Amino acid sequence: MKDADLILLGKIVATHGIRGQLRAVPYSGEFDTFLSVESLLLKDAAGMLQSYDLAAAAVHGKKLILSFKGYGDINRVLHLVGCELYISRDQLPETDDDEYYWHDLIGLQVVTSGGEPLGKLESIIETGSNDVYVVKSAGREYLIPALAEVVNSIDLDAGVMTVTPMEGLLDL
Repeated sequence: MKDADLILLGKIVATHGIRGQLRAVPYSGEFDTFLSVESLLLKDAAGMLQSYDLAAAAVHGKKLILSFKGYGDINRVLHLVGCELYISRDQLPETDDDEYYWHDLIGLQVVTSGGEPLGKLESIIETGSNDVYVVKSAGREYLIPALAEVVNSIDLDAGVMTVTPMEGLLDL
């Protein structure tokens, strides 16, 4: 499996109890993907990937509690603490039109509707009302609200997002 086919979801940060449960932190703050898949790929510090079948996944505050089939004892899961959690791209549900996964947006080149390059979309901030795209170029950072009136188009094949910035958005 190629790295491009893998989606990084989070990391195992600790054990939970003595029955082989693990505490995980999702990187996007999104839990639904974890709750809908049957297996996860774990990457250890050496970069080795191994698939594990989920026995259970539950939200616990801002973390997840995961259990893997055949791993019902804390001593069998201690080596998994620190592993990153991945799924293969084909495990994700299809998106609706004008709906995108974060991992598809990060890395896009962002340009204004007038053709001015703003930089590369580096990360996404989740807010209560709308996401905010963090766009960086040499020495500058722009915070672009993910609103229909601001984001004109997203072309994943070309790797470009076109925006019409709100008044004052690009001012120093």
